[in-house]
Amino acid sequence: MQNVESELKDIRLPYKTKSLCPECLKILEAEVYEENGKVMIRKVCEEHGEFVDVYWGDAEMFKKAARFAADGHGISTPITQNTTCPFSCGLCNNHKSHTALLNIVLTNRCDLACWYCFFYARRAGYVYEPTIEQIREMVRKAKNMKPIGCNAVQLTGGEPTLRDDLIDIIRMIKEEGYDHIQLNTNGIRLAEDPDFALRVRVAGVNTVYLSFDGVDEKTNPKNHHEIPKILENCRRAQLGLVLVPTVIKGVNDHQLGDIIRFAAENIDIVRGVNFQPVSLVGSMPRKEREQFRITIPDCIKAIEEQTNGEIGREDFYPVPSVVPISRFVEALTGQPQYELTTHFACGMATYIFKDNGRLIPITRFVDVEGLFEFLNEKAEEIAKSRMKTIRAIKDIIDLRKFVDTSKAPKGFNIAKILYEVLIKHDYSTLGEFHVKSLFIGMMHFQDLYNYDIARVERCEIHYGSPDGRIIPFCTFNVIPERYRDAIHEKYGIPIEEWEKRTGRKLKDDIKRAVRRPR
Repeated sequence: MQNVESELKDIRLPYKTKSLCPECLKILEAEVYEENGKVMIRKVCEEHGEFVDVYWGDAEMFKKAARFAADGHGISTPITQNTTCPFSCGLCNNHKSHTALLNIVLTNRCDLACWYCFFYARRAGYVYEPTIEQIREMVRKAKNMKPIGCNAVQLTGGEPTLRDDLIDIIRMIKEEGYDHIQLNTNGIRLAEDPDFALRVRVAGVNTVYLSFDGVDEKTNPKNHHEIPKILENCRRAQLGLVLVPTVIKGVNDHQLGDIIRFAAENIDIVRGVNFQPVSLVGSMPRKEREQFRITIPDCIKAIEEQTNGEIGREDFYPVPSVVPISRFVEALTGQPQYELTTHFACGMATYIFKDNGRLIPITRFVDVEGLFEFLNEKAEEIAKSRMKTIRAIKDIIDLRKFVDTSKAPKGFNIAKILYEVLIKHDYSTLGEFHVKSLFIGMMHFQDLYNYDIARVERCEIHYGSPDGRIIPFCTFNVIPERYRDAIHEKYGIPIEEWEKRTGRKLKDDIKRAVRRPR
């Protein structure tokens, strides 16, 4: 049986990987295998018994995704040394992907009290809010990592808009040389403060990462009534939005198509939808996990059904499928490039276009796999030759053959955009692409039941910490007692002390409570 740690490129089911016991966190050997058309993960702890869960809801889609597995350049400036993954994160010398997105938790305060959230300051017993100088050191550390530094930051929480110095934080990050800043928020302040969207955009925010769990109040109790005002204020400020639904089986999975249609109706300001199948944190019996568990293929199949096939399973590709673009530019420039080398099972995505009321996925008019194969071949040719200039290679790079213009949206020259990006490295042309398209993606963060250490080793969504470490998402949040909670408690202050310093009461932040659906 194959061992995934030694060979990721040619995955064949079944194979062995490493996981954790959900009860004691002991590292266990796990088997990933096919059963009844699904991909399962099984592990046995001597003390706590057997754990079986769904890894991916469709084996054929899993096999397609596995074909695009690709490892990155690794970390040549590690902060920590690998002793036992995932308990030596920081990033360590064993990590295989650079930081593509650095999360900075600005606060654990929130203006919502949600039934499922254990991150809220009142429950934690302390307030965590790093200083601007601590944040500066976090973003500076990530920017200076080699061989590829980070260039994108997400400001998150809690609810980051509760920080009075948010605008100063955004400006500081721009001063540190970051091109992309996104604000992860429930949007309540964007709705209530008419000028707030403009202020954050002028300060340097590129995108609002907006919590959006459904198209009605039942599925989206957090901010349903604020959504129209959020759209209005962001539209006036020309501040793009990405809708972020947490998908829970039996709760809102029946509305995935409606969410996409809502995004398409507002395509002038909505840049995409990033579905996040729920991560089942905490201790949960198998019956409950089966009740709520939904995986990436399950979401894609629901989208296919709910859009009547306008968007289908064949339109989605795993995150590392785009690596040939980075490798081509790297061969041309001789410099390591920003690349998306997450584990193939972490996420899938596509782009869709709206044309005469129809939704047209990019795969319907672009030969995606042919293009990627072509770029891989040309990258190898360029790396072995002296053809490094635009003049020398422009005649051999004809991207039009991969585009069926008869099926493409009217007035949209994607071959020209690809040429500008690949050959001239003019990334400003991507602006036209993003304005006219809608990104549809999904990222399934792990929990202790489906945990795969091979995925952690390739994570590209990381968290900054005041202690100087940079920590992968699925260790920071899935093992909170070792990472998130331990760090925040160490650098936080007791609620009573915070209230005394500020002259405010923590409870006064709360706009509403979100109760468990019945």
